Parts: sequence; C-alpha cells; structure tokens
Amino acid sequence: FSLPLSLLCSHFHSYSIYLLSCFLSFALYDHAYPADELMPLTCRGRVRGLEPSRGDVDDALGKYVHTHTQTHKEGERLLNKTEEFEEAVKRVLKDVRLDNDIVVSVFETNIRVLGGLLGGHSMAVMLKERGERMLWYQDELLNMAKDLGIRLLPAFNTSSGLPYPRVNLRHGVQGPETRTGTETDTCTACAGTIILEFAALSRFTGDPIFEAHARRALDFLWEKRQRNSNLVGTTINIHSGEWVRRDSGVGAGIDSYYEYLLKAYVLLGDDQFLQRFNVHYASIMKYISQPPLLLDVHIHKPLLPARTWMDSLLAFFPGLQVLKGDIRPAIETHEMLYQVTKKHNFLPEAFTTDFRVHWAQHPLRPEFAESTYFLYKATRDPYYLEVGRTVLENLNRFARVPCGFAAMKDVRTGSHEDRMDSFFLAEMFKYLFLLFAEEDDLPFDVEDYVFTTEAHLLPLSLSTALEELDDSNFEWTCPNTRLLFADPAYPQNFREPIRSAVDKSCPRPNLPRAVAAEDGMRFMQEMMELSSQQQKEQLPPRAVQIISHPFFGRVVLTAGPAQFGMDLSKSSLGVRGFVTVAEPYAGCSELSNAEFVAGRIALLQRGQCMFAEKARNIQKAGAIGGIVIDDNEGSSSDTAPLFQMAGDGRSTDDVTLPLLFLFHKEGNILLEALKEHREVEVLLSEKARDRAKTTKNISHMPSSCKQGDLDLGELEKGQNLSILWPGYFFYTYDCFVVFIALLFK
Repeated sequence: FSLPLSLLCSHFHSYSIYLLSCFLSFALYDHAYPADELMPLTCRGRVRGLEPSRGDVDDALGKYVHTHTQTHKEGERLLNKTEEFEEAVKRVLKDVRLDNDIVVSVFETNIRVLGGLLGGHSMAVMLKERGERMLWYQDELLNMAKDLGIRLLPAFNTSSGLPYPRVNLRHGVQGPETRTGTETDTCTACAGTIILEFAALSRFTGDPIFEAHARRALDFLWEKRQRNSNLVGTTINIHSGEWVRRDSGVGAGIDSYYEYLLKAYVLLGDDQFLQRFNVHYASIMKYISQPPLLLDVHIHKPLLPARTWMDSLLAFFPGLQVLKGDIRPAIETHEMLYQVTKKHNFLPEAFTTDFRVHWAQHPLRPEFAESTYFLYKATRDPYYLEVGRTVLENLNRFARVPCGFAAMKDVRTGSHEDRMDSFFLAEMFKYLFLLFAEEDDLPFDVEDYVFTTEAHLLPLSLSTALEELDDSNFEWTCPNTRLLFADPAYPQNFREPIRSAVDKSCPRPNLPRAVAAEDGMRFMQEMMELSSQQQKEQLPPRAVQIISHPFFGRVVLTAGPAQFGMDLSKSSLGVRGFVTVAEPYAGCSELSNAEFVAGRIALLQRGQCMFAEKARNIQKAGAIGGIVIDDNEGSSSDTAPLFQMAGDGRSTDDVTLPLLFLFHKEGNILLEALKEHREVEVLLSEKARDRAKTTKNISHMPSSCKQGDLDLGELEKGQNLSILWPGYFFYTYDCFVVFIALLFK
C-alpha cells in the first residue's frame, strides 16, 4: 500500500476481475441449487419447510431460487462475464416461479428479489443495446419483476399506506388462506425501503402504481416524525400511525429508511427527498451522533440515551455520510468500527459503548465493507485498502468452510452457524471487488448507477429531473476531498485517538503495507481457485498411505487431487518418500529449508497464495511431491465433499510433481505422526496399496517387526494410545500396530 494504487492493482489486475465471480458460483450449483440459500456446514440447500423454522429470518425465503436470483446476474455483468451472465438469466427464467403459496417478508422480497430482477434487467438491456449478447432478450426479467411487484401490492392495502410486513405470494393478505394480514406493526425501515425498487419498476414499465404506493408510505412516515426532534421511531402501527417503539437511531429497524431518502433523490431527482433527508440528518448529528459513537435516543426526549450499545447494521452509515458529503464524522465512525472489527475479528451483532460484545453473532453482514468502499472512493486513501485486506483475511481465516462461508454463531469462540445469507454474495464481494478493482477492470461506469440497499444497480437514467443544480444547492453535493484534506495526515490525526480508545491495553502491530496488499491479492487468487475447481470435471480421490514404522500402510488418508502436476492415476507405483514440513509453511516463497526438502515430500499449509505457486516453490527446492493441509480447523473428508486444487489460470505444464490436498483432520494425523516419529514415509497413489507391498522394501524395519503376530496378552502394556482417525483407535506396542476397530468387528 506504500505504492501508487495503479501499481498496486497491477499485481493482481489479471485476477481481480474474477473475484466476484468466484464467490457468486462457489458451491451454490453443486450443493444448493435451486434452493433459496446454501447451508455451508452441511453442504446442502436450505428449503423453507424442510428445515427447522428460524422464525422471522425465514421470511426472506420464498422458494424463488433466492440466492441465484439476487446475486448472479449483475455480478457476472460487472465482471464482463457476459456468457455466464446470459446463462444466469436463462436459469432464472427457467427455474424461478413466483406463484407460491408461501408467506414472505415484503421488505426482504422487495430489496433482495425485486431488486435483483431489476438490476439484472438493466444489465441485460445494456448488453443487448451494445450488441454483445442477449439479443434474444424481450424484457423477460422485467416482466417477472412486474409480476412480483403485483404480488406485493396487496400488502399496501392499509388506511395509512404503510405495507403489512408480510404477504402471501399467491393469496395476498386477505382471507384465512393467506395465513397473514393480522399484523399491526412494522419497522420504519420495512415501510420506508421500497421507493428505489418500486419507482424503478414504474419507470421501466410505465405503470405508475408501484411508485405511487412507495411514495405514499414515505409521505406517511414523514408526517409521523416527532416534530420537535425530527426523528422517527423504530416500530410503527400500520393502521393508526402510533409509534410502538420510540427509540431512534441509525441501525436496525430504521437504517435503510434514511438511506433511501437520500438515494431516492440521487436516482429520481426529486428535491423533496433530499429536503427530508437533510432535516433528519441534522437531527441525527445533533442527538444521535456522539463521535465516533452513534447511540439511540428517545424521539420525545432526544437528549436521553435509549441504550448503551450499538448494533452492527449502523456500519452502513459512514458510507451514507460519504454520499451526503460529510466526510469527517464518516471517517471517525468507520475507524471505531474498524477497531472493533480488529478486536473481535468481525463486528459483533451488537457491542457496548466500551466495545465489548453485547450480542455475539455475526451473519457475515456487508455494511462495513460497503462503507469502506465508499470512503476509499471519496478519499483515495490507501488506508482503506488495508481495511479491505483485513476484512478479506478474517473471512478467509475464520468464516471459510468447505462448502462456502458460514455465519459466526459467536465471534468470541469462533463457532459457526449453518447459514450463508444471499446478501453475503450480493453485497459483500461486490463491494470488496469494487474496492480493489481499477476502472479498466469494469465493463461499465458504476457512476451511472445507484446502489440499492442490497447493492443492486439501478441506472440514473431513470431520473426525470436531469437539470444542473444551482449554486444554492452546493450543500447537497459531495465536496472535493482534495481540498477538504489538503494535509494528507489530517485524517490520521483523528483516527489515532479512536484507535487508542478502542484498544488501550492490547496494541496490535500492523503488517507492513506491502505485505498487507500481497495478502489481499493472494486471498483473492486462492478464492479464484476455490471456485474454479467446482466448475471442472471432478477427479476421483487419491490416497496418502503412511507406510513407515510403526504404521506399515495401515493408515490411509483420503486426499483431494490437483488438476495439474503428475497424474497419479497413470502411475503404477505412485510416489513414495519421507515427509518434511516446508519453511515457510505456506510455501508461497522460496523455501529456506530447501536442503531438507530435496528428495522428500513437502508438507504445506493452505492459504496465502495459489496452489500452483506452492507446487513450483517446492519443486524448485527439489521435492518429489507435496501435500497441502487445510488451515480450516475441524474440516474433514468425513463431512466435506472432495476438494480438488485448480491451477492459476496460466499453463501449469512446468509442474511435474504430484500435489495432494488433506483436510485439517486428516492432515493433523500426518503432522502428529511426524511429531512423534520424526521420520515418516508415505506413499502418494491413486488408491491404497496392499500392506505387504508397501513394507516389502523397508530395509530399516526392525527384525521383531518381521516375526509373528503381536501377543494380545501384551496389549495392556501398549504405549501411545492415540486417536488417528474418526472412530478408529490404534495401540502401538514395540513396532506393531493393532487396528482395534477391525480386530473386534
């Protein structure tokens, strides 16, 4: 990061364009499609009604191939992957059905599914107009979006115009068959986060009914604001307009209401939205903002705090402040959030004013990455690239599991939840990709679009007010940050006190910036591998067989193959040799212990660089093979699908040695054996060999090992009871191994 951005980006220019695509396709088709979501721990799709209910969380699922509908179309267009984009559209048209007898959240369905369909439509039209692809397209996605919009309209049939929180996609809200329509309350954000999608739908289709309903809901919320404080509460009665919860903040329950007021002005050009936003914003900065904190207050007594903790959804607010043009408080709040992230690896779902965990969950929310992107966009401060690197690194280290990325059940313990929400793909990696990408990486100008709250792209051409603003509106525009920060050290001056406040007792040494950039690049490269291996023909598993004393071939570890290097299926003998740990363990640079690796099979840790790079480095050191061990603690071939290692997008013909992959549990068996016996010989092969053949040529085998069977009466004298494989126990006595599980089968 000490280098100019253009030079920094050139390090991974050929890879960064694929980053989003890697995650958009990762595991979904193999394990979840056409379910709404992927369950990354159990490697299957989440189908509502077949899995235990999670309460309101499941209201986002409507059996409409949710994750694919929300994420794939725009992402692949953003990456200029036009063929994949076209295939994604065809999948939606073929597999998505909206006439489902199911109750869904109006809010979630609007921002996720309707927004995804509209964003996909705008991308399809662009491609067709350019004559690149999609020449067959006749507004099919738009027609589907209108169908969905019509199915949501019954929810707005209230005296106030505020929508019911839920609607039955087939039956609406009236009648017993709907199983809904009895609710009386909704959150402010739920009613106030409709305008972008509904207005876009009206302007795309020419039918004003959708925009009219969204505007009516916003008008009612504006009228119900507390007139003295100009703040809104968190929950409102949809019939009477009475505030049910009168606490007010910028986080959960209100957040995207403020976001959509400002963005509605940006998208639609209606000054009324901006005027309302500015009134609210002045009150937020007067009562709620206590830099760097954002604390809820009571709408009737705004000087009285409503709680002493903050929720993670407020992490979007610095990005909104950037759009507003108020950069300094955006930097301050973002820095506080960054320090909390570094303290706990992720933003806890809620944390106290002294930055301790209040609610320990973290469902991989993207709001912090979103604000990081917008701050970098506004300031071009490479500090925010370092922040992005931290986000990437923590996702890789703590959330990655064999079939995707799992939500954190508890950030303190690192435990996972079998959950990967669609917003993780739709938002998180879109913003991270844009953070690191150069303008030349993008097939179109993102400045021509506004991001919805789920990062869907709606074109600014939808505006009906395109005239230039006069000078009196300057306060409504973003300032020139070069003039705002004439001294480059200025932002650092008010970041430093916040850093000290969050972490007084445990200062953390920072990695050199060049190293940080390299880590981010390598993570992206490995993610490309992780995804691309899913798209290629699946190879059968290979075997790592421990053949030296005292194992003699009885321990066989299931290994994943590589799509490059020596093909063990074409070798009758396989590759046998003693193992040694590479230094550095990641194998991402020239080995410092090359003299010990030469003629041996190198053990490597997964991560930090591409598999092909690891193979080249150990081959250069003279290794005859390599075994990559997963760094994701607890992963096992028992529960995870076969993992095969992909190349780096270039020719790998220069790699001639075999490279195999062991999950953490199996790799730990090998490492423990090496730790105990120092010299461990293994056979890398297509499948396990007969034990007699593996021990036939072991000249150093003690003579006692060549005689008779172990006297079972001596078993009680056995040393080194150890568990080397799930459910299998091995006792070693002298040089013999008794396989207890088979012996007593």
